[in-house]
Amino acid sequence: MFSILPTVKATANLFLKFQKWYFNVAGFNKLGLLRDDTLYEDDDVKEAVRRLPEKLYNDRNFRMKRALDLSMKQHILPKDMWIKYEQDERYLQPYLKEVICERKEREEWDRK
Repeated sequence: MFSILPTVKATANLFLKFQKWYFNVAGFNKLGLLRDDTLYEDDDVKEAVRRLPEKLYNDRNFRMKRALDLSMKQHILPKDMWIKYEQDERYLQPYLKEVICERKEREEWDRK
């Protein structure tokens, strides 16, 4: 009998390798940024950032200011300070999902 499980595992492994490769090629980790720091700041993202707890908000601001400073100087962090794929925490996602859900709910309410 044919088993699809090895193919799925191989595909998942290949996809993970691609994600790690893209993470390093994108370069934001070399400036000390997390993936959520690079999101386009539309109204939803701005509201999610506003809702962050103070510690997360301050950490985000520090990373953004440091990255801006490094970028202006055309430098990157020393390699031992780069954010690794495994360290990339999606800290903004729970707040962003909540904001989007509320917006959609409000839009649905307004349609009625």
